[in-house]
Amino acid sequence: MLIQYISQYLEYLEIERGLAENTILAYRSDLYSLCEFINEQNIKKLDEISRFHLSLYIKNLYDEKYTPRSITREIASIKGFFKWLNINEYIYHNPALAIEQPKLPKRLPKVLSMKEITSLLDSTMNVMEKAVFELLYAAGLRVSELTDIQINNIDINAKYIRCIGKGSKERIVPIGKKACSALKKYFLEREYLLKKYNLKTKFCFIKENGKKLTRQDVFVFIKSMGKNIDKDISPHTIRHSFATHLLENGADLRVVQELLGHSDVATTQLYTHISKKRLKEIYFAINK
Repeated sequence: MLIQYISQYLEYLEIERGLAENTILAYRSDLYSLCEFINEQNIKKLDEISRFHLSLYIKNLYDEKYTPRSITREIASIKGFFKWLNINEYIYHNPALAIEQPKLPKRLPKVLSMKEITSLLDSTMNVMEKAVFELLYAAGLRVSELTDIQINNIDINAKYIRCIGKGSKERIVPIGKKACSALKKYFLEREYLLKKYNLKTKFCFIKENGKKLTRQDVFVFIKSMGKNIDKDISPHTIRHSFATHLLENGADLRVVQELLGHSDVATTQLYTHISKKRLKEIYFAINK
């Protein structure tokens, strides 16, 4: 009964909202799970779904030992879906409106020190890996932004890249000499691979077999790099480190917000925990 509406909603998220593929997959998983539960309740019409049914579904998630973070995501999926149903007049009341989110403890981001980043940058890497790592740290990119970046989005001479972030938002990020140098070396290898496999691709990063670099490839690579400093790290660890090091070295919070592509400065403020001194400087600058 819900499936046809879920399909329309997911299409809306993809085409009109421009959400990332992984985000849409998460919504699909959450809503299909809800759909299965609703079917088990022998509900035949959309308007028969009440807050009681949604609360019962969420209680089942707690009973099945879902983490608070997973439950929060499920509730967000449900709220977004029923809001869409209501706006499009498929239902005339929104049973998800009053559902409360569980309180989540704030998790501080895992951050590497400047010394650890330097150690990783000095590690043995092939030409593409070096370019990937330098660009992750120089621009603070999300992994999906890195793998989706196109060759014409990079201007080596002007020292900047243009990337597409969440919600298809575009931003310009400057990159330094080291990242530019690593990219120049990689471009020579990329050109060789394209000729070798007689390929044409708009994507910047391709593997030795000529195929596009995937998010999983980057995760595996960064995780393996972490062994050099005995730490479990991910591409997002490099992004966190990029933001924190900028703030520690005096960058303005709003500038870091723009570089990271955060829509809300509150998200960026999470990084200020690393430097209490810098946090005080920002506070007194705002409250002069």
